[in-house]
Amino acid sequence: MLRALHIRDFVIVAEADISFEKGFTVFSGETGAGKSILIDALALTLGGRADSSVLRTGATRAEISAVFDTPETLTTWLTEHDLHAEDELILRRVIDSQGKSRAYVNGSAVTATQLRQIGEYLIDIHGQHAHQSLLRPENQRDLLDAHGNHHALRQSVNAAWKAWRSVERQITLSEQDASALAAERDKLDWQLAELDRLAIQAGEWDEISAEHTRLANGQSLLDGAALTLATLDDDEASIHRGLSTAVHRISQLLKHDPSLQTVHDALDSACIAVNEAISDLNAYLSHAELDPERLAIAEDRMRVIFDMARKFKIEPDQLFDFHEKLRNQREALQACADIETLKIQAKALQATYLSAAQLLSQARQSAAIELSGLVSQAMQTLAMQGGVFQASVTESAPTAHGQDLIEFLVAGHAGTPVRPLAKVASGGELARISLALSVIASRAARVPTLIFDEVDSGIGGAVAEVVGNLLRELGERHQVLCVTHLPQVAARGQQHFQVSKKMHAQTTASYITELDEQGRIEEIARMLGGVKITSTTMQHAQEMLQD
Repeated sequence: MLRALHIRDFVIVAEADISFEKGFTVFSGETGAGKSILIDALALTLGGRADSSVLRTGATRAEISAVFDTPETLTTWLTEHDLHAEDELILRRVIDSQGKSRAYVNGSAVTATQLRQIGEYLIDIHGQHAHQSLLRPENQRDLLDAHGNHHALRQSVNAAWKAWRSVERQITLSEQDASALAAERDKLDWQLAELDRLAIQAGEWDEISAEHTRLANGQSLLDGAALTLATLDDDEASIHRGLSTAVHRISQLLKHDPSLQTVHDALDSACIAVNEAISDLNAYLSHAELDPERLAIAEDRMRVIFDMARKFKIEPDQLFDFHEKLRNQREALQACADIETLKIQAKALQATYLSAAQLLSQARQSAAIELSGLVSQAMQTLAMQGGVFQASVTESAPTAHGQDLIEFLVAGHAGTPVRPLAKVASGGELARISLALSVIASRAARVPTLIFDEVDSGIGGAVAEVVGNLLRELGERHQVLCVTHLPQVAARGQQHFQVSKKMHAQTTASYITELDEQGRIEEIARMLGGVKITSTTMQHAQEMLQD
């Protein structure tokens, strides 16, 4: 759950430190006070898009930090991304005046994409315009699938669709570009024939280049090795003889002064090393010889390889990998040209897709029945008595999302037929249905924290009280944060913050204050009575909090 939020120089908030509790927390305040700024700030810590416009006037940077309890579901993800999986999770976002942002998780730098991935384990945000997005078919489909927890089924369908369509595209290209494919195949055949004759091996260019260098400098190598051997071990003045004499002399002196031991050891090691060098040089000279015939062979092979590399406009040491690349291209081209094989493959992949799509359709049908019943039941308490909600699932043409058309239908009153939501629901009805869907879908949510940003717009009176009860009930299973303008909703909160706006030194600033019992009475009275607060509204506010 969300434990704390720290905001500095964000929009019109100079600085705010907010601590959160479990259950149902509400934020209230006059219009324009900056209630939704809190949601925007939190969204930034979860990877939302940032630019310099979020900076408070005159500030050089904005900073937001959010502290969460780390859910067990996130521990594996954090470990896989080399981030410390501690009990406390601190997300931090910094935005400068150039619009550049930096993001951190427990002090380690991360990307905005990683923040968004983390956010999926922590919070669901239901925005104040959620009821408008509910009219879009793709959102209706996503909401039904979220309710039914169809994530794994959707992934299977999507993967099967991509595999099937990929082969279908190959078939189309093969049929349309048969002549072009034939020309490409002839070109590859010619190139492969050339490289097959060359038969270059992996690393051959480096090996033959090294051999050529050795053979071409054979006389110099023999002369230099012999001269070095003579210096080391030839006469009385050789290095080997001198070192042996020095070792013997120091050995005698050791009897009188043991501190010369390190000198003795160093000279003895040098003597051993010279002996090994002499042995190696003798072996080298006994096997080394000039080989003009092998040199000519190496030069001829290098010339052939170089000419082939120049023909293909690549470096000689790239020829082997280039040969392998052309082989792979030829195999892929052959697969494309084999239309009958592709068609057999496409048929098998189509069957796999249809099987996965059928499983998803069955799951959607079951989820639609359950969701329809739950929303219809909720409508009875939201001033839509006799209303019916129906999540319709009908067959459609295959797509990456399955072969179902998802459409939300509603009858606002008893005795009227269900029709598409977009055609029959008024703004108020749409807001209430959207709220019911949000609450119902959130019951199955795996994230610990749910945020509702003025999703209660368009409702009031007794319905508002029902909404408050719904959110309070939801707060028993999740941490629920709600930005509201309704006193009936605010009264059901277990923790209450007031957001206010004040002028100071010709600048506007927003302040967030946690209210005590008396403060809650006064705030709810303001929400009830507006500018003029009477003893009656104060009493009413007190009664609402006692219910």
